[in-house]
Amino acid sequence: MTRAERAEFIHGRLAELYPETPVPLDHKDAFTLLIAVLLSAQCTDARVNKVTPGLFALADTPQRMQEIPVEEIKSAISSCGLAPRKAKAISTLSKMLVENHGGEVPASLDALEELPGVGHKTASVVISQAFGVPAFPVDTHIHRLAQRWGLASGKNVADTEKALKRLFPRESWNQLHLQIIFYGREFCSARGCDGRVCEICKTLFPKRRSPIKTKKA
Repeated sequence: MTRAERAEFIHGRLAELYPETPVPLDHKDAFTLLIAVLLSAQCTDARVNKVTPGLFALADTPQRMQEIPVEEIKSAISSCGLAPRKAKAISTLSKMLVENHGGEVPASLDALEELPGVGHKTASVVISQAFGVPAFPVDTHIHRLAQRWGLASGKNVADTEKALKRLFPRESWNQLHLQIIFYGREFCSARGCDGRVCEICKTLFPKRRSPIKTKKA
């Protein structure tokens, strides 16, 4: 198969497996999604979903969150990794949203990336899932699978993102991003597959004999 043929097969198979793609982080609007995605760095989605109800009971808008002491935010998210840094970021970005954006989360990648604690991946998730702007956030699952499936070199996440955007239709990016994550967690995890085990890996590379060593994100 050529790279384009592999991409076409992957796109079709994932659509069959995951016709519905709910966002795995519980949220009710762009702000709560932004906070949940920020918290998910070095933390599982399941853990974030356990933490956010308590945090959002304290405050679920930028206007209210900016009034909560950083120590109180940190206490609410203490079971997430990097809690002190994330608590400070949540407090500061809430103030910035109120002061610079009228208390609203901007639907702009550049504006989001100016907020503390918000990198390119977090900003991409927010604009894609909260605002429907086509984006292709690359997390560890996507970075790993893109290498196993021969879609990207794995040099870095920016290279992987560019490669995937070239291969797949723009209108599919937002859903496909989640479909790949779901498949990676269910069938092609870091320990569950080495490029020779899951259905898609075996279909794409039936003659592959050696495990694929993927580069980390």
